[in-house]
Amino acid sequence: MTEAKKVILVDENDKPIGEAEKITAHQQGLLHRAFSIFVFYHPSNDEPELLIQQRQFDKYHCGGLWSNTCCSHPQPGEEIITAGQKRLFEEMGIQVELQEVGGFHYRVKFDNGLTENELDHVFIGFASSKEVPFNKNEVNAIRWVKLGILLQEVIDHPKNFTPWFAPALEVALGFSK
Repeated sequence: MTEAKKVILVDENDKPIGEAEKITAHQQGLLHRAFSIFVFYHPSNDEPELLIQQRQFDKYHCGGLWSNTCCSHPQPGEEIITAGQKRLFEEMGIQVELQEVGGFHYRVKFDNGLTENELDHVFIGFASSKEVPFNKNEVNAIRWVKLGILLQEVIDHPKNFTPWFAPALEVALGFSK
């Protein structure tokens, strides 16, 4: 039997105060630690592109929506950078050096009764190629998209993206205060 995934419960200053099963944290709207990863490809003669993913349709929330390259939660006792690198490889099959660039808090209640209440650490990385052998059990589809086009899509069609995507993207691009 597989052990249930846990999350690190935190206070508003990101200080750990306990742990809970992932589903319990989302059912009860408990504040917990998370991370969002953005992987860019920047050819020297062109606009940077961002690797985004369409979430699998069977996810318990936001299935089928587009989101950042990878996101998840560190396990209790696990360094967040280690968790990010591990999850990036599990979902996308790639390894890049990650750098934390900031974070934000968001809370969203979904129609299915679950609530995301996360202190989200944002990481960026740069890929040396656009080859991504992503895990089809975790990710429905991927796209490399130029930033100008992506920003316009987020404005024109916000419901096509996860609720954390736009604020996380602002942090990743340095737009946040």
